[in-house]
Amino acid sequence: MAENYQAERTVSAIFKEQEQVDRVIGRLLEQDVPRDYISVMGKNFQSQTRIAGFISKRDVILGGLRTGAIWGSLFGSFLSLLTGVGVLFIPFVGPLVAAGPIGAVLLGGVSGALVGSAGAGLASAFVALGMPEDKATIYQTRLEAGEFLVMAEVPSSRAEEFQTLMETVGGEDIHIGEMTLPRPCLGRCTSPADLSPEVRSHLSEEAQTVFIERYNSEFDRSSDVGKAEQAGWEAVHHQFDEDENGVWSKQKVTA
Repeated sequence: MAENYQAERTVSAIFKEQEQVDRVIGRLLEQDVPRDYISVMGKNFQSQTRIAGFISKRDVILGGLRTGAIWGSLFGSFLSLLTGVGVLFIPFVGPLVAAGPIGAVLLGGVSGALVGSAGAGLASAFVALGMPEDKATIYQTRLEAGEFLVMAEVPSSRAEEFQTLMETVGGEDIHIGEMTLPRPCLGRCTSPADLSPEVRSHLSEEAQTVFIERYNSEFDRSSDVGKAEQAGWEAVHHQFDEDENGVWSKQKVTA
């Protein structure tokens, strides 16, 4: 994660074409937005091998967000530069490619709005993260239709600059929000006290310990906060189920 970068606003926009997504990611990186602060979502990313050739709906449901070198070769664009490119199964939307910090946020169910297969859907997750309901509904509808969402967390002083940048590349339904995406730790987590309140509130004490141990193991290996966060959530998913309040607290029974 870039040091001394102050993310205070999130600029979001819908793009109709994958080529536009690639261009806007390149422009954001050129303007010094760290890759850890750029998120992309979409259903219909094109590649030489379709996603269905690598991963089934059942795999997605059981495994959550998938990471690894396969995604770099799959997309072969600026998308592969972002942290944590993978696939999530979102209620009412289906399998959805998620790159950047939004993927880990949804994987963790940090918003509390994606609990189980009967969850309230992506729009409710956006609302829980601070997005207006009307804009969240539009974004879910357009993602369902096969379009793409790009979110950039930026300094408040540059929000309008990045709004113009997205408009220039063809962005539509642009929104500047005061929300930024919750992250578990700014670096290594030394104790549960280091976890952000948003993350800590969705983990039991036992799950916090599991998360931190796996998070630190990956962070020590890669120094990549995005990968560490996803590894932590995957470890939690492996050992716990969510309760009715969206807290990962129910210890799974293993054979």
